[in-house]
Amino acid sequence: MPRRTKIIATIGPASESPAVLRQMVNAGMDVARIGLAHGTLEEALERMRVVRRVAEEEGRRVGVLVDLPGPKVRTASFGLDGVELPPDSVLEIRVGNTKCTDQVIEVDYDNLFQDIAAGDQVALGDGQVLLEVTDVRGDLATAEVLHGNVIRGRPGFRIPSDRLSLSTPTPEDLRGLDAFISEAVDMVAISFVRTGDDVRRVDVEPHPDGPLVIAKIETQAAVRNLEDIIEASAGIMVARGDLGTECLMEETPHLQKRIIRDCIAGGLPVITATQMLDSMVQASTPTRAEVSDVANAVFDGTSAVMLSAETAIGAHPAVTVATMARIAQRADEEFDYVRWGEGIRRLRMTDADAPKSLTDAMTGAAATAANELQVAAIVCISASGFTVRSMARFRPQTAILGFSTSARTVQQLTLSWGVTPILAREVGSYEARVSEALSLAQEADLVAPGDVVAVVAGMAEATDVLRLVRIH
Repeated sequence: MPRRTKIIATIGPASESPAVLRQMVNAGMDVARIGLAHGTLEEALERMRVVRRVAEEEGRRVGVLVDLPGPKVRTASFGLDGVELPPDSVLEIRVGNTKCTDQVIEVDYDNLFQDIAAGDQVALGDGQVLLEVTDVRGDLATAEVLHGNVIRGRPGFRIPSDRLSLSTPTPEDLRGLDAFISEAVDMVAISFVRTGDDVRRVDVEPHPDGPLVIAKIETQAAVRNLEDIIEASAGIMVARGDLGTECLMEETPHLQKRIIRDCIAGGLPVITATQMLDSMVQASTPTRAEVSDVANAVFDGTSAVMLSAETAIGAHPAVTVATMARIAQRADEEFDYVRWGEGIRRLRMTDADAPKSLTDAMTGAAATAANELQVAAIVCISASGFTVRSMARFRPQTAILGFSTSARTVQQLTLSWGVTPILAREVGSYEARVSEALSLAQEADLVAPGDVVAVVAGMAEATDVLRLVRIH
């Protein structure tokens, strides 16, 4: 069985060269993530250009996701070698951006002492270090290290989101996004979303003309307002690092499962992120616990798993992607497709007058037919990608071939579980579109004469066509 769960890899200093990118594309990278938290905007734009050039040269379709940093408060640099902050040690916190030591942490945020108070627990990075603020006086705070570690670079300084006075997206986010939109970026991730209105402030053309807007769920407020955020978004990222610092540690796995289930049921692709193969930043193999973590994310139904520091600054970017691909593919083989589809159908049971009830019924029926009749493929024909994403949420065992005449749609479908995105020519009638799709599928050796395929299409404002066709 080909791998169904998609892989997102972050591009950084360790992976930005054409040679390494080529290895990562061939190892299984489906989407390249480009963060704007580090480096210049022009450097980030050049990374996107190189990714697209390499993917085209390799004959592979790779989406590009730009990740806006949002109102993330960062410290000054701890240096490349890092600084050890031992547990039970006491240090000072100041506003600044010069450097950090084991005695003084400088935080690059002018309103710092308006937003923190004695008793707050503050995480550095993705929770590698946990501090408790013991006193705040004027322009100085003291803190005790509850959980120590070596910390490197310029990690985030996690202020409780309900108290953070900064809004998202920031003006800097929007300026960066404008630059990427001018080059037709495929997807954009919005950091520190707290409500659906945060997502709506990203004033872009609806996809596929604009990028897929993906909300990062990393705050307690976002969990409380999940339904509104889903309604406003085109995709969701479960950012477990920051989420785990705001919520009880033992609650994080259960939140992950709930967020994935609710979003997939609504037809949104979901990304599971943070520290998935973290040991591979340095090691050439992951820990067994990390392997289980990735597999369990697949069993939870996630659309994609994401690599962050592992490929951005890690020692083995392409090896890490290949390792992730093997783990995900093996987990895909053990996925409970029948039970998942039944569960989604129960969640999507609505009355006949509901706006999406026709799409729910048609895509659910296609998944059932595909599984029971063992069709060779599900051919989805969609201008916007809506039909394809609606089909993918049922997780059919059969391959999903997503056809669109929109190049933007096809790029955005690189994020969708189990979908092979294919660009089709503009043709006239529905019958001509079906014929074109089946011809392209045969040319790509995805189906063969004699095969039966399910054809699913949206001819109006909903998915309203389902046919079983034998290939001649």
